[in-house]
Amino acid sequence: MRKLTYFIACSIDGFIGAPDGDAQMFFAYLDQEFLRFLAEEYPETAATQGRRALGIDHLENKRFDTLIQGRVSYDLALKEGVTSPYAHLRQYVASRTLGRSPDPDVEIISTGLVQRVRELKAEESEFGICLCGGSRLAGELADEIDEIVVKTYPVVLGSGLPMFASDFSVAPFTLDEVRVFASGVLVRTYRRT
Repeated sequence: MRKLTYFIACSIDGFIGAPDGDAQMFFAYLDQEFLRFLAEEYPETAATQGRRALGIDHLENKRFDTLIQGRVSYDLALKEGVTSPYAHLRQYVASRTLGRSPDPDVEIISTGLVQRVRELKAEESEFGICLCGGSRLAGELADEIDEIVVKTYPVVLGSGLPMFASDFSVAPFTLDEVRVFASGVLVRTYRRT
């Protein structure tokens, strides 16, 4: 069984973006040290356009071969005219409203999300599945998440999209690793207990 990893950026107070989903406030912390870490440890988590800009498009996937994102996250790419934002991965978008996919390399999951994720997890692969956003999607898949990688940026937003938009539920995780960067960014990795 392969892992579903929630790979997410957030503020100190646990928000993954502004109320409208904008997360550009985190970009100020993408310095050379942090970008080098991402390129070495998680190169496939950068969108294809970003990989090309950073000169890392040649790097092979290290941890994931599949990516699931929500409609709000996917809309950010669509607004830029990008229909296949993670061309180096199998891409799924969870959306009840999108209808047909604007790209043959992007599959829309409109119903049976949990079952589809369980099918993906049951596949044979040396790689895991990356859940890269959003808040409601993480809430719906909370019981399926095996690992959480939280990139915490040293800002407080006060309000916005929480890491999980879901009902109250206690799910214990164990801290596996902590990485601290000079910029104040903190990367914590947790696994389901």
